[in-house]
Amino acid sequence: MPDEPPPSPRPAPPGGLDERAFLEGPRLRRTELFRLVRIMGEFVRGFRALHFVGPCVTVFGSARFREDNPHYGHARAVAAAVARAGYTIMTGGGPGLMEAANRGARDEGGRSVGCNIALPLEQHPNPYLDRYVEFRYFFVRKVMLVKYSHAFVVMPGGFGTLDEVFETLTLVRTEKISNFPIILVGSAFWGPLLAYMRDTLLREGTIDESDLDALRVTDSPAEVVALILAAREKNRAAYDRALAPRRWWLLGEFGTGRA
Repeated sequence: MPDEPPPSPRPAPPGGLDERAFLEGPRLRRTELFRLVRIMGEFVRGFRALHFVGPCVTVFGSARFREDNPHYGHARAVAAAVARAGYTIMTGGGPGLMEAANRGARDEGGRSVGCNIALPLEQHPNPYLDRYVEFRYFFVRKVMLVKYSHAFVVMPGGFGTLDEVFETLTLVRTEKISNFPIILVGSAFWGPLLAYMRDTLLREGTIDESDLDALRVTDSPAEVVALILAAREKNRAAYDRALAPRRWWLLGEFGTGRA
């Protein structure tokens, strides 16, 4: 019986092979220098695009939930409530719950921005973005999703969402960023994970009770907004700084309107 042909390889996204090569150990020094310049360029492009978007709330969530899923409507409602409170909604820029959040901001006439990354199967910019930046490197994108945000709303999601929430939690608990709220939306979805953290991680001593306290869980858009506004008063200087950063005409930063 003849051998079956091997399965077709999963297509690599634009820039995917470059990032893989970057993370596979040492290369020629000139190659490393070229990549360093490219990475710096991505940071500069992100800084330029997002400097004037105003105080942001980042919404994390799965790209795989479609409009007919209840999580989609919930994410849309939560983002709409946050946008009404005066915040820019920032997401990973893709479909699913990211799209729902950006759409919720658009529903209320709020600002909606996305930090997208090209993936082979599921990551394409959604149509509800006022401003959109695409990144080649995951770690640059993750910095942008944190740098401009004053709160983090976590909708149901998979590996990517878990990576984002735990990295953000680590940054908060190690005081690398201010104690901005991390709000898990969907008590039924997140309940088993929180139970594991209480019953295993806390019991084994790998986390503290205060680590769990840094995560808030709710199903209510109104409570999400209340938590964000309460934190704003504690971090007022950061909020005010994000409202009106100085524009430099030498850098082509004209006007005072919407970014």
